[in-house]
Amino acid sequence: MKNLWNDGDAERLVADYAKKGVARDLALRVYTTRLLGGEPRLVLHGGGNTSCKTKATDLVGDEWDVLCVKGSGWDMGVIEPQGLPAVKLGALLKARALASLADEDMVALQRANLMDPASPNPSVETLLHAFLPHKFVDHTHSTAILAIVDQADSKPLIKTVFGDKMGYVPYIKPGFDLAKVAADVYDADPSVEGLILDKHGIFTFGDDPKQAYDRMIHYVNVAEDYVAKNGKPKTAKAALPAKLATPAAIAPMLRGAVAVARGEGRFDRMISDFRTSDAIVDFINSAGIADYAGRGVSTPDLSIRIKTGPMAVPAPDADKIGDYKAVIKSHVDAFANDYRAYFETNDALDDVQRTMLDPMPRLTLVPGLGMFGHGRTLKDAKIASDVGEMWIEAVRGAEAVGSFHPLSKADLFPLEYWSLEQAKLASNKPKPLTGQVVLITGGAGAIGAATAKLFAANGAHAVVVDLDAARAAEAAKAAGNNSIGVGADITNPAELRAAFDKAVAVYGGVDILVSNAGAAWEGGIGELDDALLRKSFELNFFAHQSAAQNAVRIMLEQGTGGVLLFNTSKQAVNPGPKFGAYGVPKAATLFLSRQYALDYGAHGIRSNAVNADRIRSGLLTDAMIASRSGARGVSEKEYMSGNLLGQEVTAEDVAQAFLHQALAERTTADVTTVDGGNIAAALR
Repeated sequence: MKNLWNDGDAERLVADYAKKGVARDLALRVYTTRLLGGEPRLVLHGGGNTSCKTKATDLVGDEWDVLCVKGSGWDMGVIEPQGLPAVKLGALLKARALASLADEDMVALQRANLMDPASPNPSVETLLHAFLPHKFVDHTHSTAILAIVDQADSKPLIKTVFGDKMGYVPYIKPGFDLAKVAADVYDADPSVEGLILDKHGIFTFGDDPKQAYDRMIHYVNVAEDYVAKNGKPKTAKAALPAKLATPAAIAPMLRGAVAVARGEGRFDRMISDFRTSDAIVDFINSAGIADYAGRGVSTPDLSIRIKTGPMAVPAPDADKIGDYKAVIKSHVDAFANDYRAYFETNDALDDVQRTMLDPMPRLTLVPGLGMFGHGRTLKDAKIASDVGEMWIEAVRGAEAVGSFHPLSKADLFPLEYWSLEQAKLASNKPKPLTGQVVLITGGAGAIGAATAKLFAANGAHAVVVDLDAARAAEAAKAAGNNSIGVGADITNPAELRAAFDKAVAVYGGVDILVSNAGAAWEGGIGELDDALLRKSFELNFFAHQSAAQNAVRIMLEQGTGGVLLFNTSKQAVNPGPKFGAYGVPKAATLFLSRQYALDYGAHGIRSNAVNADRIRSGLLTDAMIASRSGARGVSEKEYMSGNLLGQEVTAEDVAQAFLHQALAERTTADVTTVDGGNIAAALR
């Protein structure tokens, strides 16, 4: 591992922060923390922690010795000074004399001694940092270190690799007890330059930030070199089918299988992130991959991301893909049953009240293909995949020098179900569409963009499909929530299929279709050119049918229901003069929506339509408004607000109707009118 310390970079950061009133110690602590946090082989997504002991002045001018330590929720790779809250050191040091300290009391002690009460909670390992005497302390979960410590009899191997330069600390759950034991180990031999925590990771320390950082990189390299020189890679590979199915073919099946059933056709869905590389596939193709996966996580903090470990499934045979859905389900059921047993067994050991987390896997290993990370959001799914890559590296190293033997699941349980994590989860309420994927055609237009933005605000990831790829990307960016834009001519079946394939590739599937794209042409129905009417049918009917077919194909594979939403327009039931080229195919689309409701309701797939009128958009342009108001003999303002409410209806109003239909779990075959009131267009 390369040492990235650069004197120039360090001093520039110190100078920049000095202008903001940040002292040198803290600025350098930020610098080295970012160096560590930017290397995934050391820490991932909020893991690890660092500290420095310095001085700080409070609001009344009193100076205190403080410990600036990484705060909960901060990512070391992008940390700022406020991510290292200052805690009064004296109170922390007094705690070492206590015989015991409950986790809740430990957090209360730390919060009570914050210099700024608005700061985040200091790390759970704050006391360990405090009890060590050094000015700068670093902690990571290096994969190379884990290869050494994740062994059945790790202590002698640790001695072999590091000699007397590193202290050995047996596994203890992070918190007060670990802090005391680690400090005792150091006190027994103050010559050590760091501590190796069994089944956990590594601490290094120093009198200045460079020394602590240099020691971290040095001892990680010692571990890496040992694995490289002494390791004997396992070469046995599992047999693979002659023809493998593609990731796209199995992604919807897998995504549906890991959705959490809430009864009555309701599901908490997951997003899936597919990840592959030569290194990933080489390891996942190991004959013992299911065994490795079943042994657990490489370091305990990963349980927050991938539970008790990955799930391994058989390689998918393309010639037997019809049977693979059942194969996946059986493995997910087995994983969930094992997880429930793990919870029930360990929960029964005390009287603590706990709420079981959902039992679904967060990382699935597929020989021949790669792995899928699962999460309620794309961010969570990607984190699971990132963790998976580091799990593979740690396990590969552990197997090379011995046998992967991580922390037992009984010892893992108290950390996964740490009371403070439970409280955090209880306060984390998902949004109505969290975990769902919506694909919107005509997505860059006024209605489509408003719908993407509203659905994303309610938790969905949006796939914005539009003929103009650049505008689709802009609308997706405006929607936020890791939405994506896709350019496609939806009258071209291949391009439309590719748009749905993109949704599967990025998110694992599709749950909601908003079939919104359309265009209008004017002319008396008896005088229309045949080609023009057929062109209108291609866009205003057949493209809706093609989109619905693609959506249903994916939804049936997922097996978790879904929603088809069609923009059918007021013209479908109340035709306007010289607008037949638009109204006739829209009428067909309205009945198409009802046919889907009829044919697929038994599969939990709902189908509804929005009957909108006079919405300013790419379809109803200023020129079109002038033309239509002229045809009716009214002003443009009167035309746009010519309804029972006397108010203009907006694209956002239509988006609200689509959202209502998406959330109305017991509504199908519905047509919602969004026109401000037009009795002639009312249905029933």
